[in-house]
Amino acid sequence: MAGDHTLNFSDSSWDQEVLQSDVPVLVDFWAPWCGPCKAMAPTVDALATEYQGRLKVGKLNTDDNPATGMRYQVRGIPTLLLFKNGKVVDQRVGAMPKSEVLKWLAPHLPVASDTAAG
Repeated sequence: MAGDHTLNFSDSSWDQEVLQSDVPVLVDFWAPWCGPCKAMAPTVDALATEYQGRLKVGKLNTDDNPATGMRYQVRGIPTLLLFKNGKVVDQRVGAMPKSEVLKWLAPHLPVASDTAAG
């Protein structure tokens, strides 16, 4: 299950929701039977809330939507793909702590307007 701000992507909505997005998109490829996927869910949901407006965050159930997983050669889950302007700009496979996900995302995202420069 997804959090309040986490989207659920599907094969049918993929092009419109992900490839045509005007903001970067983080996609979590997962399946209900995957333990590490379940471990990543709270992190993905937290990112969706924290980065609302700067990053579109969603999940794609690979069991229900096999075409998109095959299209991007997803061979292991969880897999996180980061899209910008309709193209994959980075990816990670496997569960990781939120701190690692944040470090991975940082170079790809616009700086928050309320971030003070030191």
